[in-house]
Amino acid sequence: MRIVSGSHDNIVQVWDASTGAELNVLKGHTNSVKSVAISRDGMLIVSGSSDMTVRMWDAWTGEELNVLKGHTDSINSVAISRDGMRVVSGSFDKTVRIWDASTGTELDVLRGHTNSVESVVILRDSMRIVSGSHDKTVRMWDVTGAELNVFRGHTDWVKSVAVSRDGIRIVSGSYDKTVRVWDAWTGAELIVLVGHTNLVNSVAISRDGMQIVSGSHDNTVRVWDASTGAELNELRGHTNPVNSVAVSRDGMRVVSGSYDKTVRIWDASTSTKLNELRGHTSSVDSVVILRDSTKIVSGSYDKTVRIWDVLTGAELNVLRGHTDWVKSVAVSKDGMRIVSGSHDKTVRVWDAWTGAELNVLMGHTGSINSVTFSKDGMRIVSGSHDKTVRMWDVLTGAELNVLRGHTDSANTVAISRDGMLVVSGSYDKTVRIWDTSTGTELNVLKGHTNSVKSVAISSDGMRIVSGSSDKTVRIWDALTGAELDVLMGHTDWVNSVAISKDGMRVVSGSVDKTIRMWDVSTGAELNVLRVHAGPINSVAFSSDGMSIVSGSDDESVRMWDVLMGAQMHVPTDSPQSVAYPRCAAEIVSSSESIC
Repeated sequence: MRIVSGSHDNIVQVWDASTGAELNVLKGHTNSVKSVAISRDGMLIVSGSSDMTVRMWDAWTGEELNVLKGHTDSINSVAISRDGMRVVSGSFDKTVRIWDASTGTELDVLRGHTNSVESVVILRDSMRIVSGSHDKTVRMWDVTGAELNVFRGHTDWVKSVAVSRDGIRIVSGSYDKTVRVWDAWTGAELIVLVGHTNLVNSVAISRDGMQIVSGSHDNTVRVWDASTGAELNELRGHTNPVNSVAVSRDGMRVVSGSYDKTVRIWDASTSTKLNELRGHTSSVDSVVILRDSTKIVSGSYDKTVRIWDVLTGAELNVLRGHTDWVKSVAVSKDGMRIVSGSHDKTVRVWDAWTGAELNVLMGHTGSINSVTFSKDGMRIVSGSHDKTVRMWDVLTGAELNVLRGHTDSANTVAISRDGMLVVSGSYDKTVRIWDTSTGTELNVLKGHTNSVKSVAISSDGMRIVSGSSDKTVRIWDALTGAELDVLMGHTDWVNSVAISKDGMRVVSGSVDKTIRMWDVSTGAELNVLRVHAGPINSVAFSSDGMSIVSGSDDESVRMWDVLMGAQMHVPTDSPQSVAYPRCAAEIVSSSESIC
């Protein structure tokens, strides 16, 4: 059995469901993969992406079979007919498109929705399509392109649609807080399920068609009688919105994923919680996303470094060795090594796959505040309370250079993409730029009126960003040292800053419990993200710049959508969607699409 997942790192991955081994990586998309589907015979994979293409792949070899072009905006949802003859896609361009699965030919463009198409489903008979849209309607189409019905009743966005196995009933969940059941043939609204007190994010229907399950922003999962509309059970336990629900093939289990960091498994008949997944036992001080966006690494006051699977929310490994709290973590570009810096004065290098401790770098005489890798993964840079910045050889652990000049603790370090410059920020209120080959101090950037807590360098090496206890974020010209902008808005210390790969956005995290996004060119504040219950210690961008990850004193790691400013999930144990594969003994959960 295989699992297919699509990710913000632009790739589709194929996994062995029983072992978790990665079987294949399908590369071709040039932007986030938002939806994937696999044919019933397991031979064909289809993926839809923000790059406006639908791609078809050989599920066994990983070969790209076809690129389906026609949509003029991001593809939100894809599906394959049961007979494997057709592919259907729904897009932000307001259309549903039908494609010939064997040739890739566009067979029809279904126009009717007046806003983004959020969800598409092909009925079991392969002859009808159902779509749900931001235009508040559910629509049914004939595969020949005819619009058979428009289901009107919802008073806000339709977020999720599902169809009973016999094709007789359609279920929809909406931002209007209701779940609605429709007659698939007549379009009649049969039942309005009222009970949720906030928007409905996800709906599912049991294989026998007797029960409907819904998950909501009101933190509850509800089970309904599909024929009478009676609420059979209210599953309480989540302490934050429920993002996704699924029903096992035998109808005995319900799985839900929530913002509260947990995936919960429930007995569908008794509403008993059967299982719950958890993580760190103290404040999360540092987080980073691997370049392929499949894993997150976090460092905590609980003295551990933990590795998490972004797609499943599973804790993959706990790296133990530090004897005091872990203040900073970084991952090499190839994802093979992790480096951590601790209050125990050591820098440690770990194997990202096995969790084995590869090296302990000793030399600093004070707490390690910040660590980072060079792009080629051959060097590590560390900043310490001992006022020095040190460079290390990754393979041998040898100390290559000691950069002296700061008159107080070196709080933060970054290395340019070409490996030629190191930037450091200090309690001495300065940002310093160093030549990595000679250790020479090239420039001292002055302007902050309090300790510099975090620095970052743009991918092109032209801009430096710094965050400070003076509550400001500053942007500097890396060549001249000129201060280009002062970003004001935070009401307390700025602990962490990051800059997107394209250099267009800066994100900052603060003791004021907010994450703020800024436009680099104008200095304008684009968004303020408020959810964390404690100071923000660390922020990072994913490699494609589409999501942000944050770590906080509230012991949580959270993920955010950059464009929407919305919280995606809490990766410590909070996937965005969950699904059962055909074998009900296994559960699949993901931040994107899994089929």
